Amino acid sequence: MDISTIANLINAFAVTAGVIFAAAQISYYRRRRRRDAMLELVKSFQSPAFSKALRRVVELPDNASAEEIQKILGPEGEDEMVHLTATWETIGILLFHGEFTIDIVDDFFSGPILISWRKLLPYTLALRKKYERETWSEWFQWLTERMAEREERAPAVPAYIAHRDWKA
Repeated sequence: MDISTIANLINAFAVTAGVIFAAAQISYYRRRRRRDAMLELVKSFQSPAFSKALRRVVELPDNASAEEIQKILGPEGEDEMVHLTATWETIGILLFHGEFTIDIVDDFFSGPILISWRKLLPYTLALRKKYERETWSEWFQWLTERMAEREERAPAVPAYIAHRDWKA
């Protein structure tokens, strides 16, 4: 084997190793980015403002009209509701763009999302009419519909049942 052939083999090996290394780095970067996104999701859920808003919305009576919701919440409660729906909007947008997986969103929030939408639907429809904007809470609605579709295909099973045989 002459020196030229050896040099070509070394070059081919170096290029192949570089491509493998780059692919591994890209994979690592994607996993890290997804993990970071999931951590941000957890942080948003753990904020006192989010927790307070979620509690207020979940405690609304079923089938309350927009006017009743406004009266129950008052101005401060409406601000909290906007915070909550903005969070659901953000999660919907990030899910749509692939920053979150639907499995993770489902594990964290499927119940609260579906309940929030059920409670706030009359209020949301009234705001869409008031502001003449069908896009009001559009990603919240989109997210809710995705969660509902998942539950239609496979009913929600609590983690303590679904993963009872899990071993560390």
